[in-house]
Amino acid sequence: MAAIAPILIAIAAFLVRIINLGSPKGLVFDEVYYVDGARDLLKYGVEISGSDPEFIVHPPVGKWLIASGIKLFGDNEFGWRFASAVFGTLLILLFARLVHVLFYSPLLTALAAALMALDGLLLVHSRTALLDLFLTFFTLLGVLLWHRNRHIWAGIAFGLAIGCKWSAIYFVAIIGLVAVYRILIAHDIRKTLKPIAAKFAQYGLLPVFVYTLTWAGWFMSDRGWSRQSSKNPLSSWIHYHSEMLNFHTGLTATHPYQANPWSWLIMGRPTSFFYDSPKGCSAENCAQEVLALGTPLLWWVGSIAIAVVVGYWIKSLINHRIDNAANLVVLGLAAGYLPWFAMQQRTVFTFYAIIIEPFLILAIIYCAKLLLASGLKPVVSQSIVGGVLALIVVCFLYFIPLFTGQIITYEDWNLRMWFESWI
Repeated sequence: MAAIAPILIAIAAFLVRIINLGSPKGLVFDEVYYVDGARDLLKYGVEISGSDPEFIVHPPVGKWLIASGIKLFGDNEFGWRFASAVFGTLLILLFARLVHVLFYSPLLTALAAALMALDGLLLVHSRTALLDLFLTFFTLLGVLLWHRNRHIWAGIAFGLAIGCKWSAIYFVAIIGLVAVYRILIAHDIRKTLKPIAAKFAQYGLLPVFVYTLTWAGWFMSDRGWSRQSSKNPLSSWIHYHSEMLNFHTGLTATHPYQANPWSWLIMGRPTSFFYDSPKGCSAENCAQEVLALGTPLLWWVGSIAIAVVVGYWIKSLINHRIDNAANLVVLGLAAGYLPWFAMQQRTVFTFYAIIIEPFLILAIIYCAKLLLASGLKPVVSQSIVGGVLALIVVCFLYFIPLFTGQIITYEDWNLRMWFESWI
């Protein structure tokens, strides 16, 4: 019974994602890189520019997934974005499963699915051929499997996540540290070597092995970047990775939509993926935009919820009590959000925040559970939760033209620019 509501919500969300998926026409934002890479992977197994190897700074898993849509539906906008629509829908179900495992409440599970489906940032990612949605899916899958003690499967999931973007490494690192800490406090120091070695294999060697396999196209071809820099393919591959690392650490070029991580949670500077002034809105001036904006009310409520959950997490540490849900919220923030604060010189964008969205919504679910279990009369607590949900629904519907790239009047567009920093 607990699965019925999330499945129905996911079906509705998939329809929102798939309808008019081919709009806007043409490549939007960073699709220009990833769709081009997907085309090359389908044709050559590696990414090239003309007839020469092309220097690419992200691993191939996400681009292979984009390529799967192109293979199924052709080299067109629908084909480019189909995999994102599918994974954006699956992410709703995956998150609902995590919430069910944590709370065993059909109500909270349904609420979790609904909130994920109502977020504009996830919807925009689900209708655009970028990598961060695939990163988020495999990372959350790894977290769920780790929580369920399915460590081998978790290691595989994290290997695929790193194969989308390297930032998944922070999750693996923190989970590895947590695992070692738990072993040290649960065993005599003389008996910790074997379980620590097992964890190193599960969350060190296995993800690296899976990640290496995702580069099979590069190893099997002689046309990839840096492929001929050494007679030893592994040495060439490591050299290539050192060049990729240098790129990421040295990326400081300014961009009109770059946003400091301090502003991410409150959507201070959302990223505009596409903007045009077409005709066809029954007014003289029209606007069409795809704005990677999290549903404002959802993210603002989530920011407050995070503060509450962190407080309860600290309380659980003081009382030596395990609070799994709070632990996961803090884990997600520590691995998906805090590392960006150490990169103040690097060019970063608000749309990167999709990786922490499940943990932000988990914080809201946590607070909803606290409210429903409080001493308030059930009708009062349920009305508060239902009222907040209703407001989020209205907010989502109000901004959906910006999430889906609909053509609206310039006046209507301007009414949705609540802050100058959104323009």
